[in-house]
Amino acid sequence: MIDVAVVGAGAIAPSHVEAYLRFPERCRIVAVVDIYPEKATRLVERFGLDAVVADDVHDVLGTGAAASRVGSAGPDLVSVCTPPGTHASITTDALDSGSAVLVEKPMSTSLAECDAMLAAADRSGRLLSVVAQNRFRTPMTRLKRTLDAGLAGRILHAQVESYWWRGPSYYDLWWRGTWQSEGGGPTLNHAVHHLDALQWAMGLPVEVQAIMANLAHESSEVEDLSMAIMRFADGSLGQATSSVVHHGEEQQMVFQGERARVSVPWRVYASSPRANGFPDRDPGVEAEIERFAESVPVLEHEGHAGQIDDVLTALESGGRPLVDGVEGRKTLEVISAIYASAVTGSPVRLPLGVDSPYYSSRGLLETAPRYHEKLHSLTEFASNEITTAPKER
Repeated sequence: MIDVAVVGAGAIAPSHVEAYLRFPERCRIVAVVDIYPEKATRLVERFGLDAVVADDVHDVLGTGAAASRVGSAGPDLVSVCTPPGTHASITTDALDSGSAVLVEKPMSTSLAECDAMLAAADRSGRLLSVVAQNRFRTPMTRLKRTLDAGLAGRILHAQVESYWWRGPSYYDLWWRGTWQSEGGGPTLNHAVHHLDALQWAMGLPVEVQAIMANLAHESSEVEDLSMAIMRFADGSLGQATSSVVHHGEEQQMVFQGERARVSVPWRVYASSPRANGFPDRDPGVEAEIERFAESVPVLEHEGHAGQIDDVLTALESGGRPLVDGVEGRKTLEVISAIYASAVTGSPVRLPLGVDSPYYSSRGLLETAPRYHEKLHSLTEFASNEITTAPKER
């Protein structure tokens, strides 16, 4: 039985709790931690958990004040559901205490912090995984396997539209809307899902050019819209828009190959040339791709449940999770390059070395524009419910 501590009782924590509760024969939640213990108590009561409540993660790690009620060695696994600026310190402390860690996206707010987390995983020998729940959805799995099989041909252009919408009050929560505590706007905290899937499919770009702005959120220092153009090692191009100003939240990823277009939400389109170069539709290629995609099994568990199943399996078998710390760092490197280019107005080459000002948080904190002064700071909203526009599958 794997003992789990959930650290952070905010809006994303219920997704973790619900996922763990799907596997009662494999794991149990033994502690919930939040700096506002009343929030942790409400989470425990909402799900009827038999769990310790604490206001400091160190209280449940190893020799902490509540450790005797959790287990003398502390939890086997810690789910980190706290604001991004706290991910690195909580993760490294948990790993060093002997717990494995599943940390919410983004992995952290800087590559330097990512490397500290990876170092802690190495010296402790404990598992480190970063939440990327979109990898654990059937359409994304089919897309990835189709691309890997080469059925679309060499990819020429990748298009990421990470469109979200958030009202001005979204940034009233105490940790949102500042470079220091949130680490950035939608580029870091919303498009991370799609940028992770992009680098999973294409690898890291070698060059990024980006711009950003804050156009609709007057109580936030950070951007609410960014646009990036990327060049990959094989010469292919990509573009990514990260936004919280798009009504309808129509998100998609499109890969244009030499043979066909494939995308999520799932769509296939193939063209063949006439003698004069103009296109005809190619139903044969489309049918070939559709047959392959339909042969990919539907995932038994999707989203957070799929990823937690993967992490539990890795702990039980001694294997590696699909999304380990190295994968989490790759995604943050893309995001760091977007910010570096948007701030400097110049193209940025990857990888970012330790000598780059944007390797650590300091570079961004010293140079990023403060679009607006953060005017409000709420401990929590009356409702933590997460809503999104309806999505096609």
